[in-house]
Amino acid sequence: MAVYFDHRIDAPESSGVPSQLTWHTALPVLAVASSSPTTGGHIDLYLQQGEYVESCHLERPYLPTVLRWHPTKPVLALGWENGEVVLLTHPSGDQTVLPSTHTDCITLLEWSSSGSRLVTGDHTGALAVWKVDARGRLQGNHLVKHEYKKPLTCCIFRPASPGDDVAKLARASVSGDESALDMFSWKGAPLKMGPQEGLAFYVSTADGKVHCVDEHCKTNTLLSVEGSIKKLFYLEKREALAVITEAMMLSQYTLGPEGGAQELMKVKLSSRTGQNVDIVWTENGLLVTATGELVIRLWDLERDDNYVLALDETLGFERGEMINCVSYCAGKEILAAGTTNGRIAIWRMVVQPDSSRADTKAQWKLQTPTEVEGNVTHLQWGSSQNLLAANNSNTVLILCEHVMSAHFSQQVAAVQLTPTQLSIIQFPAGVHLALQSDRHIKGVCVTKDSVTVWSGKQVTVYELSGTSLRNTGSFPSDSPVVAVHDENLYTVEPNRVQIRTPQGTVKQLLTFSKAEGNPVILSVCQSYLVVGTDTAHIRVFDLSRRDAKAHCIAKNLAEQISNLGALRSVKCNANGSQISILISQVNGRPDHKVYFYDVEMDTVTHFDFFIGRPPSGISQPEESERQQFQMTELSGRCPVSHFWDESDPRLFVCETVPVSSESSSTSFLDTMDVSVVTLFCTQEHGLLLQDYYLKPPGLQALLALDVPYYYFSCKPGERDQSLTEVSATTSAPPHPTQPSRGTAVHSPHMVSRRALRDFVGLENCEKATRDAMLNFSFYLTIGDMDEAFKSIKLIKSKAVWENMARMCVKTRRLDVARVCLGNMGNARAAKALKEAEAEPEPEAQVAMLAIQLGMLEDAEKLYKSCQRYDLLNNFYQASGQWKLALETAENQDRIHLRTTYYNYAKYLESTGDKALALAYYENSDTHRVEVPRMLQDDTGSLEIYVNKMRDKNIYKWWAQYLESQSDMDSALRFYECAQDYLSLVRVHCYMGNIQKASEIANDTGDRAASYHLARHYEGHDDIKQAVHFYTRAQAYNNAIRLCKESGLDDQLMNLALLSNPEDMMEAACYYEEKGTHMDRAVALYHKAGYVSKALELAFSTQQFSALQQIAEDLNEASDPALLARCSDFFITHSQYDKAVELLVAAKQYQQALEVCVSQNLTITDELAERMTIIDSKDLSDEARKELLERIADCCMRQGNYHLATKKYTQAGNRLKAMRALLKSGDTEKIVYFANVCRQKELFIMAANYLQSLDWQKNPEILRTIIGFYTKGRAPDLLAGFYEACAQVEIDEYQNYEKALDALTEAFKCLSKIKDPGQHEVRLADLQHKVTLIKKFVHARRLYTEDAGEAVRLCEALLEEPELDPAVRIGDAFGFLVDHHIRQGNFKLAYRRLEELQRLLPGQNVRYYISQASLQALQKEQGVPMDQGDNNYNMKEEDEVEEDLNLS
Repeated sequence: MAVYFDHRIDAPESSGVPSQLTWHTALPVLAVASSSPTTGGHIDLYLQQGEYVESCHLERPYLPTVLRWHPTKPVLALGWENGEVVLLTHPSGDQTVLPSTHTDCITLLEWSSSGSRLVTGDHTGALAVWKVDARGRLQGNHLVKHEYKKPLTCCIFRPASPGDDVAKLARASVSGDESALDMFSWKGAPLKMGPQEGLAFYVSTADGKVHCVDEHCKTNTLLSVEGSIKKLFYLEKREALAVITEAMMLSQYTLGPEGGAQELMKVKLSSRTGQNVDIVWTENGLLVTATGELVIRLWDLERDDNYVLALDETLGFERGEMINCVSYCAGKEILAAGTTNGRIAIWRMVVQPDSSRADTKAQWKLQTPTEVEGNVTHLQWGSSQNLLAANNSNTVLILCEHVMSAHFSQQVAAVQLTPTQLSIIQFPAGVHLALQSDRHIKGVCVTKDSVTVWSGKQVTVYELSGTSLRNTGSFPSDSPVVAVHDENLYTVEPNRVQIRTPQGTVKQLLTFSKAEGNPVILSVCQSYLVVGTDTAHIRVFDLSRRDAKAHCIAKNLAEQISNLGALRSVKCNANGSQISILISQVNGRPDHKVYFYDVEMDTVTHFDFFIGRPPSGISQPEESERQQFQMTELSGRCPVSHFWDESDPRLFVCETVPVSSESSSTSFLDTMDVSVVTLFCTQEHGLLLQDYYLKPPGLQALLALDVPYYYFSCKPGERDQSLTEVSATTSAPPHPTQPSRGTAVHSPHMVSRRALRDFVGLENCEKATRDAMLNFSFYLTIGDMDEAFKSIKLIKSKAVWENMARMCVKTRRLDVARVCLGNMGNARAAKALKEAEAEPEPEAQVAMLAIQLGMLEDAEKLYKSCQRYDLLNNFYQASGQWKLALETAENQDRIHLRTTYYNYAKYLESTGDKALALAYYENSDTHRVEVPRMLQDDTGSLEIYVNKMRDKNIYKWWAQYLESQSDMDSALRFYECAQDYLSLVRVHCYMGNIQKASEIANDTGDRAASYHLARHYEGHDDIKQAVHFYTRAQAYNNAIRLCKESGLDDQLMNLALLSNPEDMMEAACYYEEKGTHMDRAVALYHKAGYVSKALELAFSTQQFSALQQIAEDLNEASDPALLARCSDFFITHSQYDKAVELLVAAKQYQQALEVCVSQNLTITDELAERMTIIDSKDLSDEARKELLERIADCCMRQGNYHLATKKYTQAGNRLKAMRALLKSGDTEKIVYFANVCRQKELFIMAANYLQSLDWQKNPEILRTIIGFYTKGRAPDLLAGFYEACAQVEIDEYQNYEKALDALTEAFKCLSKIKDPGQHEVRLADLQHKVTLIKKFVHARRLYTEDAGEAVRLCEALLEEPELDPAVRIGDAFGFLVDHHIRQGNFKLAYRRLEELQRLLPGQNVRYYISQASLQALQKEQGVPMDQGDNNYNMKEEDEVEEDLNLS
């Protein structure tokens, strides 16, 4: 909690009543305007504590009207009622009077955001704009002057927006432009920023107009409203202008880029008529008004929300207290309001845990008021120190916030109530006192015998004597911190600590070197003093002797702690062995760690609250899950205060807040999410977490740790009622008169204490028990169970063991809990814990322990942490928390939702709330039974419920009830509504309405009703009707029984076929025994599954049709002997297909195959597969291969080549498989099969086959043939194929070049044969052909270069013996004929042609000579060429005809 020190301004006697006041935005300088009837108006400046600045006094015979500080410079602009404007400079007091521009009362003064422009305006509507330099000095005359003819009321500058190039660069950077990103990050050239200061402004007039003046000082009317304008605000996020008129009409206008304004919203604000209205506008869009009412009104313009804040009488406000004025501090998020009774109400913005700022009203928290007397008419926050100035009509007070002082030591606590009052509590004696000081209290330090306070200028010591306080000494001192030990006081000065008596006499000096710095922090624990300096050095002194002695050398923490900016707090433990340190980082933010300096080991360790664990420590494997949970709970936090236990040197406590709350020194006091963490710190075991919990909301700040209690400060009226409060006497109401200084008075409770987890119930135990419990807790924390039990083995108190059992809930040590329960003698709890061990989650087991010990909140948290919502639901039900049980069942434990509804309904029924119980019975879907049971004594209500629900089950229950009451007619009606046809038939039969019962059974077909009616008919010997209704009820065995007894053979067959196999068998036996209708017996045996019996009966009675039907259902699972017998039967009757199937089913494959061969039956793929099952155990491999080959041979004879191939392959005879494929002519499969088998013979066979195809036109086949011959290693065959290729090229295409290549390849293939002797003649022949073709090809190629030589070579070639078929004679003559025709020697060409015809009589010369050459020869020689052609054509036709005849 914070208190406010008020400093009255030291105003000169000549100053009058203050009328206006204003703070500088940065400097702690306050300007106050006052007026006096005798001297006129005054302007005075005051400093932080109200000190008067004599050099800056300004006085005029007329009144000041407007005050405005320069935004950065200490320059104050003053407007007077005569139109004069003066610039006053602090602290020199220089005055600059602006040139005479205004002739009437100044109504507005406004600086631009950087102070380079000053706008002045008066009551006549004259407005001037002045230019000011960087030092705040006026530059020349005004820049412009406008006349608006109406009084000017408000002026605001429009904030500047970034330049266009910045916006473009930002968009380009986001889209990935690296050059733009470099410029935006200042790596490139400087940016051409837009205007850094907004020079455009808006000014309003009393006639409701708003004018816009741009940066060039040109003016135009922007908008107009009704009535005089009181306030102007600019909404920067919306780029909108808010206007408030004297009639409290709020309008919002959006501002367009062209300068126009469009109305966005208009609303009337609530206000008391005729009252002065104080209006405040905050940067986050909040409009606050104080109109002399009991409340202040707030409008959130960004969220379009409004609400009010009222005063609270429980905090010290009076009923009917009005609020006059309001002011907002953005730096601290504080709202201050002045009241008519001289109080200042403070609302602080408090962020609740797990909440956003959407619910704004709930986040404003009213503080204890500050009293300043009088009627507060004006408030204003200002300066960088967030000072508050208050005008109470008589004077001005300056209030500065001070965190309340509090201290605890040796069972005495002191808490500051007001700037001059302390509340003191002596816990051992139960005395509750108050101390009133004549000075502001900036600090307090208590011991068991004294209270020491200091104000920064003076130190005063009071002696505690029973219920009174006595001033024992006072001395001047400007020490900001004071410590006390016994009769000694410790104050600080530069580079030294003074040890003084209570009267101020210096007894000893503790000096510090320049490197060690100036002492700024003092802390005493037992007989040890720790001192922290401004250079981050710490020193420890032993105070147990007459003179203080150094306990250790000075330690420079900056060498051990990185990023250390300054020390925030240092504390020492009870034996001086450990020092705990809180620091601020270099950037000024608090560090998330608590550091511990071990004096003996000279080492520094830490506990990091940001990650929730120390850098090292002892951990038990079985506690890893628990530690993980604790780390999660402790992480993301920052320490704000820390204390050591006053007697035990191991025990340390720390207060932490979330990292978002640590920046403010006071805001964390109002934060709800403050946790208290207790650690054991030892040299051997490091830092060990002992306990942590969230601070209850009724408590404020941790004061100390003194086992067995934590001590907290609390606010009046906000004590945590669940905590143990110790006070020996009840304080009387405050005394109505002002208490005398330094005397004891009554004050409200300000200190509360809470027992440590391990000492709940043991608060008043003796020191030995307390020490034993503390040792037990320590050893339990480090996991040393032997030492833990040794420390408490002599304790006999059940309360101690129960407390330790409670501790086991926190530590989750069930093994320890069992021992504790045994010593407690709590058998019921021990049994429940034993049964809970069946649960797999340790938390669920611990929760049962917590329940048995009455720790219901802990049990609830444990069930939630392990997500055992079923057990949590049971827990809520057992504890009577039905609302929570229902919520849990509906949201997390839906599998038990109906059970929960049912249990709740039972609970409601037991409490007599039958109406609500009925609803929950319905929700649990048990209403059909439970509601009639519940309402059975109230038949009227029950009948109404039955008719209302229209439920069949409830109708049936009600009908049964009516039947039991002998109301048969009503029962029949409700049975009919329930559609319970059995009951209808039963009742009708009882009443003798047999015909009606038969109609119901026939119409509905209900089996139960039909069965009941059939029994009735059977009992009355109506067999026909009985059989009929047994049949409708599907009770065929009863119907069959009646038919057999009554000889109804025809109906018996139909009923048997509808019934089960047993009934069919029984009926078949009946027919067989009777000797008639043997066909029916066979059919029933067959239908019932007794096939052998059916066959035997069919054979014996020669029923061939039935036999054939039975055989169709036979398969491999049937009896082989039965199958063989049936197959013989079918062979005898020439039904070979069926016989083969049965033989195969009987696995008589050879016989089946013989039947196929002998009867020429086609073997299908399915039949072949069934005959050659791969995993058959009935055939050996040899027999199976033989069978496969026989099947394949049969398939070959039948022309099923593909199947034959498959079977040959399965038999392993690939050669025959390939032959079968070759016969099929399936080229694709032949190629595939050859490639898969990869056998030489198969490759050769496939290649030979492919040569029979049209390989000349299919290059793929050609390549396959070559590949197969190559893979088959048959070079002679490949050579032959190449020769064939060469001959085709010559005969078909006259392409001797390709023919030459083919013959060359053929020669290479033959040459590869290992035994070439067999192919010498063939090789020589190939060589001869290659030589001849080479000569001919050479001659044809040479023709283009040397035609004569080419012709000579060709003529020489014709002289070669055996030229043809290597080179066709016709091609050689054709070459010569073409040459002579080209040369024009047609006669010689014709002779060559005749010679060719003579050598090749009867052949068409067109094969050898081109058509063009023949036509040219015919034209020149006149010799017809058709004769040869005709002869050829006649010969060709004869050949075709001969081919046709042959085919």
